[in-house]
Amino acid sequence: MSQTILVVDDEKPIADILEYNLKNAGFETVSAYDGEEAVRAFREREPDLVLLDIMLPHRGGIEVCEMIRKDSAVPVLMLTAKDEEEDVVQGLDAGADDYITKPFSPKEVMARVRAHLRRYNEQVSSATSNVLDCGHLRIDRDRYQAFVDGEDAGLTRREFELLTYLAEREGKVVTRKQLLEEVWGYQYYGDVRTVDVTVRRLREKVETDPSDPSLVVTRRGVGYIFVTG
Repeated sequence: MSQTILVVDDEKPIADILEYNLKNAGFETVSAYDGEEAVRAFREREPDLVLLDIMLPHRGGIEVCEMIRKDSAVPVLMLTAKDEEEDVVQGLDAGADDYITKPFSPKEVMARVRAHLRRYNEQVSSATSNVLDCGHLRIDRDRYQAFVDGEDAGLTRREFELLTYLAEREGKVVTRKQLLEEVWGYQYYGDVRTVDVTVRRLREKVETDPSDPSLVVTRRGVGYIFVTG
């Protein structure tokens, strides 16, 4: 059965280009051109992935993403004409899995769509029921939640996946490139800033002192390492 992609962009020519390439790649598509329409289309069609513009009339892309996250963990890729870190942080903090900066190449978009769908489907089909205890941090892979001192850390899906990947490799340095390949699921189109921003947001939620992290530690010039003692 074909997977369905929801394309949300108030610029119809961009939405048309995305739909054309997605259909050629074998996906079914549904389009929305404002935030209200996007929420309605998501609830009616239950798509497998969402391509979501940040700047939308009636209801902004950040708010739409937050509403989607209340009901679903499907991949959400933000589309933005702005390449500023603040916009990236807002999107990721709202629960987006990735962002794509305009102008973009259709080839890049297709590669990211496939990678995120593949990663998401693998996680759904191979969910485990075990727990990782890391001092004050507890990672419940079955519930897709992390707890700090017994309180839900409120991680987004991508933050949880990143944390779990690092924790499962405790004591081993993991490069940014490896994280893009294994957590985000793509090799050639990834932006390492996505990794760094997500790590920073993760630290704010699980570290006792995010400015001096003790769990997710930077190895300058290489990547990150998870340590518990």
